[in-house]
Amino acid sequence: MKKFAAVVLMALILIAGALFAFAQMDLFKVTTNSSFDASLVQERIVKIAELASLEYEYSNVIISETDKNISLPGMSDIKFAEAIRLIKYDGYIKAGSKASEIETSYNENTKELVVRVPRAVILENVADIENMEIRDVKDDLFSDYPSQKFVEDINAESEKREKEKIEQGFLEEADKNTEEILTALLKTPAYEEVIIEFY
Repeated sequence: MKKFAAVVLMALILIAGALFAFAQMDLFKVTTNSSFDASLVQERIVKIAELASLEYEYSNVIISETDKNISLPGMSDIKFAEAIRLIKYDGYIKAGSKASEIETSYNENTKELVVRVPRAVILENVADIENMEIRDVKDDLFSDYPSQKFVEDINAESEKREKEKIEQGFLEEADKNTEEILTALLKTPAYEEVIIEFY
């Protein structure tokens, strides 16, 4: 029985060795149609609705105020009611490229895959209004605080934050990440070089 097991083990080792040798000799080398590959790559990219490459998450606290004034002839406006609220909320800003506008081409002579990608834009700017926390700082008896004011103040702050991030180079950083992601994703033995071009 031991002799039989040894023979089976030896046979398995020989078969594994032979398969490894065949693999090294490229006897079963697979070739691909390059132009078909390029169009397939484009199809894969288009199926992603957006290529989000950078996300900035934040928590923010803003002060929201309302007041009521009385105008009397010959006098400056008199404030008779005031409300102040602290609003804490979370949000995120996402940047990337529109994948539906990505173009690919393949040069069979140089084996270069060229991917043209639109420059990054802000894809989403979302403030989580559903989970915001509101604290009263001041609330006079006659003050009136419309709930829509919370939303307006948060939206104004979100737009301001988006503008600040763009000025700080957020979109350029997203382009850099997109280039790294696509290069790593598309670099295969079929393509000697992957070139990412932004337009």
